[in-house]
Order: sequence, then structure tokens, then C-alpha cells
Amino acid sequence: MSDPINLSKPHRTIRVGVILANSETEILDVAPIDIFNAISTKFVHNFEAVLPDHLRAQALDFEFHWVNKTGRQALLTAGAVINPTDTFATCPPLDIVLMGAHDSKYTLTEAELTFIRKSFDECAAFITICGGFLAALQAGLLEGRTATGPRPMLNSLRQEAPGVKWVEKRWARDGKLWTSGTLLNGLDLTRAFVQEYWGGKDTLVEFMLAVGAYPDRDIDYKDVEGIL
Repeated sequence: MSDPINLSKPHRTIRVGVILANSETEILDVAPIDIFNAISTKFVHNFEAVLPDHLRAQALDFEFHWVNKTGRQALLTAGAVINPTDTFATCPPLDIVLMGAHDSKYTLTEAELTFIRKSFDECAAFITICGGFLAALQAGLLEGRTATGPRPMLNSLRQEAPGVKWVEKRWARDGKLWTSGTLLNGLDLTRAFVQEYWGGKDTLVEFMLAVGAYPDRDIDYKDVEGIL
């Protein structure tokens, strides 16, 4: 096992991984991983002409892993496919883990649940977006924790999983567990995530969030009251 990492002041390359079930994964759920690429050394190299030296110096080294059990092509919605970089057997310990929603009719295998639990134990941050929380719930990772999920599901979840403190928010954090509401709430979560660890006045994070026009929305949905 590699040395534990301090995400705020990493002493090595940060390993970011997306765990993919043997099912179809929601493409918008996993797309927010690209926020890490936007503040990476490799990507920031493209902005030499517009980024001052002190901001480029804040770029971080990331290594990206797309992981499933077999290493064979994984399906995303809208007909997209991902060629995994790793299998469960070959994947190194991950520092940041992200999971999106898989097909609701698919049942996670014991091998998938075991790898999810292992990744949670080893990581510094575990992110679920939209229905990705179901994998964490089925793996037993949410019990006794505060979490959120898609708003239309919250009332039934309070009945079905009373050991979880369900909150109606665009995103929620409980230690290293980060959960979000539906689909594009993943952008709300990842914005908050990078600000937590690397943001602040005159930082590369704030510059790239502005350039990328990342949404800055109320965590309690106050801007859409009355819709649901």
C-alpha cells in the first residue's frame, strides 16, 4: 500500500479513479472527473500564454484510472464506451474515487462490492454522483453517515435506509465521503471539492473554475424552490 496522501499538500502524484460496474454508467455522472484534469500539470501546460507563473506553479500531478473487473470495454449512456485502464486486480490504491449511477436493474457482484469497500478504505476521498450513491449504500459505506442523493428518491430512502442521515442538498460531505444529488449536481460537488483542498483567493482553482464557467449554486436548492 502506498503512503497516505494529504490532498491539500500532496507529496506525490494523486491517483484519481472511476469505478465502473459491469453495466451502463450515466455519462454525466462521471464527466465531472475532468475538473481534476483542468488543474493538472499536463493540462495547464496549454495555458502558458494566459496563465501567470504563480498560478501555473500550483498545478498538480494527477494519474487517472478507469477501473472495472475485467478490463474490457465499459458502456456509458448515449452509446459511449470507455476503455478501462485497470482491472480490480491491477489497479493501484486510489486517492480519490468517483462512482456514477449504473443501470438500476443491475445487481452489483460480490467482486464489485469488495473492490468498492477496499477502495473506500484506502482512499482520501470517495465521491458518488447521482445514483452512484446506491453502490456505496449496497457496500455498507453509508450506514451511520450523512448523505444525499437525487431529490425525488430521498423520502423513500429515509424509509428504506433509516441508518443513513439523508439530507436534501445538492451535495453533502461526511468525512471522506462526498455524495451529490442528481446528474449535474456532480459539478456543484466537484467545484466544492477542489475549492476545499486547493481553492482560495488568487489560486489556479479559482481561475479555472471561472474559465470553465462552473456553476456556483445554492447547496440547499433555494434557487429552484417549488419545482419539486
